[in-house]
Parts: sequence; C-alpha cells; structure tokens
Amino acid sequence: MIGRADWERFHNSGTAPIAGWTLGWTFADGQQVTQLWGGSYTQTGAAVSVRDAGWNGALGVGASTSVGFLGSSSGGTGVPAVTCTSR
Repeated sequence: MIGRADWERFHNSGTAPIAGWTLGWTFADGQQVTQLWGGSYTQTGAAVSVRDAGWNGALGVGASTSVGFLGSSSGGTGVPAVTCTSR
C-alpha cells in the first residue's frame, strides 16, 4: 500500500465574495482518502467530493483557503484534475 499526502490551496479570483465552495475529483488508480482537514468529504468509488468546513466557506475577493488530505493506494499514484465550484 502506498501512502500520500496532498494539499490544495485555492483563492477567490472573482469579482464577488462567495458563500461556500465544493471541490471534486476522480481518482484513476484506486486511491482512497483516509483523512482530510479543512473540509468534509465523501468518497464513492473513485469520485471524491469535498465541501467547505463552514468556518472557511465564505471567501472575499482575493481571499484564499486550503484543504489537505492523506490517502492510500494499492495501485498507482496518478494526480487527478481538481474542480472547484462556489455556492
């Protein structure tokens, strides 16, 4: 089993504040999130969805926040593309 830690930092580069955010990605190589901080997550198969933790959901223009996680894999460690949507 392979372990891996990752950290995503993102910021509101828009012209208006946002009230909350959701990240999403799909693993390609059988990875699993084992622990996550800075949000709450669900994982169904390879698909992972991360929602803000409440205290870090509202981002003013130019503000940023981070999410980190630990993961494991019995296969490869390919890096998926991450999408971010605001609410």
